[in-house]
Amino acid sequence: MENIVNGFLSLLSIDNFIAMNVGLCAGIIMGALPGLTATMGVAVLLPLTYGMDPTAGILLLLGVYCGGTYGGSITAILIRTPGTPASAATVLDGHPLAQNGQGGRALDIAIKASTIGGLISAVMLLFLAPQIANFALKFGPAEKFTLALFGLTIIAAICSKDLLKGLSMAALGIFISCIGIDSIMGVPRFTFGNMYMEGGIELIPALIGLFAFSEILNKVRDINIPVGEVGEVKGDKVTNKELKACVPTIVKSSLIGTLIGAIPGTGAAIASFLSYQEAKRASKHPEEYGHGSIEGISASEAGNNGVTGATLIPLLTLGVPGDSITAVLLGALTMQGLVPGPMLFSTHGTTMYAIIIGLLFVNIFMFLQAKVFIKPFSQVTKIPVNVLIPVLLVVSVTGVYATNNAIFDVWVAIAMGIIGYVLIQADYPVTPLLLSLILGPMAEKNLRQAIQLSGTWTTFFTKPICVVFILLSAVSIVFSLMRGKTAKELVE
Repeated sequence: MENIVNGFLSLLSIDNFIAMNVGLCAGIIMGALPGLTATMGVAVLLPLTYGMDPTAGILLLLGVYCGGTYGGSITAILIRTPGTPASAATVLDGHPLAQNGQGGRALDIAIKASTIGGLISAVMLLFLAPQIANFALKFGPAEKFTLALFGLTIIAAICSKDLLKGLSMAALGIFISCIGIDSIMGVPRFTFGNMYMEGGIELIPALIGLFAFSEILNKVRDINIPVGEVGEVKGDKVTNKELKACVPTIVKSSLIGTLIGAIPGTGAAIASFLSYQEAKRASKHPEEYGHGSIEGISASEAGNNGVTGATLIPLLTLGVPGDSITAVLLGALTMQGLVPGPMLFSTHGTTMYAIIIGLLFVNIFMFLQAKVFIKPFSQVTKIPVNVLIPVLLVVSVTGVYATNNAIFDVWVAIAMGIIGYVLIQADYPVTPLLLSLILGPMAEKNLRQAIQLSGTWTTFFTKPICVVFILLSAVSIVFSLMRGKTAKELVE
């Protein structure tokens, strides 16, 4: 309780509240621009947090995360183009309402459901994360290796459609993570005589290259493709009676989103569709779904925003990012000296509680911004792409350089951007590459330390926590293979 009080007092700074709102505004705009996901928004703005107070810097990025997740619903409703994959289910009922001249009502229930979902998720984070962190304090090198192993099996969950491609990207990421000075023996590896590579490939330039630069290249290719016309947003809103009727659906969808978000390798898109399908199954009027159901919109938006706080649970307590956004946030936390893992809440308790409580305020400010600026936000798709791309490019390059004041990092980002673009065009997923780039060093270091301390490989099968994570890894792989086989059979 003392940490919670200290965290709340630490949060009460004008800089923190400004950072939240700047991040939210940028995130909503990014989310509402089709193709520019919340992941890209966090990656582009991440370098700007360098040198900021840790609390303000992370809250700015969480604002982008929450705002981007919600912002995708704006274009999903108005022009039938989800700004982000998380808003794909919102199209099903949101756009039919907009076509009937009720776009304002659809946007109103979307922001209300998004806010409630985000708040429930943040509360769950506040009470669950510290408990998991206390348990994780029992982790030694062996436990940390099996945890990293479990994290790497997430690659199979993410890429079950084509496991071979996912594993090949994971292998590439592990190879890249080996570049630099060996952390145990102190000898250079894969540096090819280049002194700049002895420090290894920095995470920040790599992730900005993979997600920001590659997306910029993709946007350049599609620069002349029109997005669509934005419909008029009227001042209509859902009635209190309609909102009250949607509350059970919103709460249930928020809890579904929270559960899905806490499981690494899932994400907001899955939570959104699962919440939508469950709401339709339990509805007294399922025939209305797909034709402009207020309940359908509320289920989708509560589900995808319910993920936002829950995804931070495994990230903060175990140091395992479950998707691309939390992988970027891992880089941001590390850059601020807040290394995720079992010791985070012990060594930086006040800062972490300030950030978690700040997430509650982020969702409240998101609601206020959306209610005040919904009409301007709905017009962001009219920004010419040939104006937007140079701005994003300049911000990205400047941010990468400012991280270490090294031009080498800019070349790394450009190279990773080209690699990411080529891989995406060839239908290879880049998220496994990034996850293995992060978890690879953790797995290697703790594997070698555990064997050196025990002198035998059997140490991983004599510790209960290790056995649990090994079994979870096996279950994850088997489940992913079965799901991939089922998907293949359905296609055929």
